[in-house]
Amino acid sequence: MNPIREQMETRQSEYLHWAKTQSGARFNLATSGLANLSLSELDVTLDDLEITGLTGYGYGPLIHGLSERYQVDPGNIVTAAGTSFANHLAMAALINPGDEVLIERPTYEPLLALARYLGAKVRRFDRHYNEGFRIRPDEIEKHVGRRTRLIVLTNFHNPSGVSTDAPLLSEVGEIAKAVGAHVLVDEVYLEMLFEDSPTSAFHLGPEFVATSSLTKAYGLSGLRCGWIFAEARLAAQIWRMNDLFAATPVHAGERLSVLALRQLGRIASRAKARLETNRETLNRFLESRDDLEAIRPDQGSIMFPRVKSGKAEMLFEVLREKYETSVVPGRFFEMPDHFRIGLGGEPEVLVEGLRRLGTALDELKSSATDLHR
Repeated sequence: MNPIREQMETRQSEYLHWAKTQSGARFNLATSGLANLSLSELDVTLDDLEITGLTGYGYGPLIHGLSERYQVDPGNIVTAAGTSFANHLAMAALINPGDEVLIERPTYEPLLALARYLGAKVRRFDRHYNEGFRIRPDEIEKHVGRRTRLIVLTNFHNPSGVSTDAPLLSEVGEIAKAVGAHVLVDEVYLEMLFEDSPTSAFHLGPEFVATSSLTKAYGLSGLRCGWIFAEARLAAQIWRMNDLFAATPVHAGERLSVLALRQLGRIASRAKARLETNRETLNRFLESRDDLEAIRPDQGSIMFPRVKSGKAEMLFEVLREKYETSVVPGRFFEMPDHFRIGLGGEPEVLVEGLRRLGTALDELKSSATDLHR
């Protein structure tokens, strides 16, 4: 391969390109967050908005709102344009080219792409399907070395939706401390616990850096209200690094984010009710299929079923082209026999999308039977 082309291909995310150009469908089951709220669904007036405000390292009311909700000191908070950019800033501050970064497998592909873009030597630890995708500290310890500077994981796990409790995360923190590394935890799906004061992994110790946003759980993607929790000296370093990327945030977005934080109780009630309804629908569907199997978390907005026939790619093609329905192919998570399905959309869309998924599976099963006659 041409060296310049190869270098350019390390500067892009295949999954995000697919999501932006090919995931859309009449029955879109690929979206992982709650369906977007409209501005009219927020309690906001034109007087609440301004397009220009004081610039500096953080908009005071937004930092205060996050501090109060998550019980994190303002000096430990950096705001960012969504969780993806928060991950970018955090990882860029934590590693240098040539450092080893240990990342879970399967994982959210942009995390891998980001580490490679930053020049890291990427190593992996596995979360096995037959173990419920749970984290095993001994598996992490086996792959940690003296050059490891960062361990990266998601909680809830993306793509499976499986949660990791604090004691298990603490064990990961001890492994990181032993080699002088940090642990970066992407917590964007953890918001779907819908607690008044969610407990971030950041509280487990200074080796933890946590990222999240209002994007997935509340249908507030357009606000790009993301953040990083980190120890104070690192947070200050991240703020200074952000001067190179996004010196001045969108002030109207900051003000709307403050209003949204104040209304999360009401918004969360709507989101929680939808996820409960849709989870029941998806669970019933999975129970009716002998050609699919899945770990089925009782929280969150995603699941990661496996196609038993081994013909997943054929299924995705038929599903999209013939049945106008999309799911996320498992190849983006290095597990091509799986697919990720989202629970945050309109209930009627999920019902019809699953009906079409079932029809596509039946069609593949029938064609396979005919082939072997």
